[in-house]
Amino acid sequence: MKTSLRERARRLKTETYALILAYRDPRTPWVARLWTALVVAYAFSPIDLIPDFVPVLGYLDDVILVPLGIVIALRLIPVEVLADARAAAHQQLEAGERPFGTTGAILVVAIWLIGLGLMAVLMLRLLRR
Repeated sequence: MKTSLRERARRLKTETYALILAYRDPRTPWVARLWTALVVAYAFSPIDLIPDFVPVLGYLDDVILVPLGIVIALRLIPVEVLADARAAAHQQLEAGERPFGTTGAILVVAIWLIGLGLMAVLMLRLLRR
């Protein structure tokens, strides 16, 4: 069972990386690009909609929302683009390359911090009324 979980995690990582590569492909429609960007940003984001420390529900988004988002993204991307992206993802992951570097991580954290800051400002305005 432990081996199958590792294999599933490895496949999920490869599919997510393939989504990143498909996002960059000019043959990918804009709707698929938008959805893919949201799914990949959420999958790699250190912040979840439901924090992991909340019993049961905390892992629900990781177990259900991320795979569901990936499935929808995979259906939106043309088959030939996805095949090319999967082959490139498998090859690059085998070579030990990382999906994105520090810049991507900083960008995701910055977006979340801006969102949290905006929510805090809105909450303060509502509380002052």
